[in-house]
Amino acid sequence: MIRVLLVDDQTLIRAGFRALLDAEDDIEVVDEAADGEQGVALAVRHVPDVALVDIQMPVLDGIEGTRQIAADGRLAGVHVVILTNYGLDEYVFNALRAGASGFLVKDTEPADLLQAVRVAARGDALLSPSITRRLISEFVSRPPDGSSGAGLEILTNREREVVALVARGLSNEEIAAYMVISPTTAKTHVSRAMTKLHARDRAQLVVFAYESGLVTPRGAARGG
Repeated sequence: MIRVLLVDDQTLIRAGFRALLDAEDDIEVVDEAADGEQGVALAVRHVPDVALVDIQMPVLDGIEGTRQIAADGRLAGVHVVILTNYGLDEYVFNALRAGASGFLVKDTEPADLLQAVRVAARGDALLSPSITRRLISEFVSRPPDGSSGAGLEILTNREREVVALVARGLSNEEIAAYMVISPTTAKTHVSRAMTKLHARDRAQLVVFAYESGLVTPRGAARGG
């Protein structure tokens, strides 16, 4: 059973999402919060698998709420999916930086919402190749700051290559085919890179890869 926490200041949005999610045999809504502060408190109480968090809320917004959840070791298994009315914008990228696993627009199709919850619960990032490209072109094309490359030196050459491929939106199976290795080996490289970089999920690897300069907006990878 996938346990979901809803955090949104709009009652109708929460009600609609709850009705849709609770109708599924493998998903259960454990609670609802009307602001970010309450959402963080309920995340601590319930430790859900997925928290659907609105990005703009009173008291505490979704970015800071995500940051607090990501920083709490008790909530390491909670995957935050940001809800937004506007699609990809600066707030969404800041939320990914803060620790979100991905994002959804609120008018997404019901089937896509259900799929997103299941993907997030598995620990996979909600970042398709098209979304990754938009992230690059709209936000990450700015020059990386001098401190953001910290961590590259602790990765092996193989791990750097794998992180670069993750940042381009490749799955473990696609990485395996590209590098001519087994899917299990590809998954191991990804897991080790996540552990070394203290990344909660693949979304954090994407952010790290572009902010560190490991991958550039033109797609060139920096190896070692």
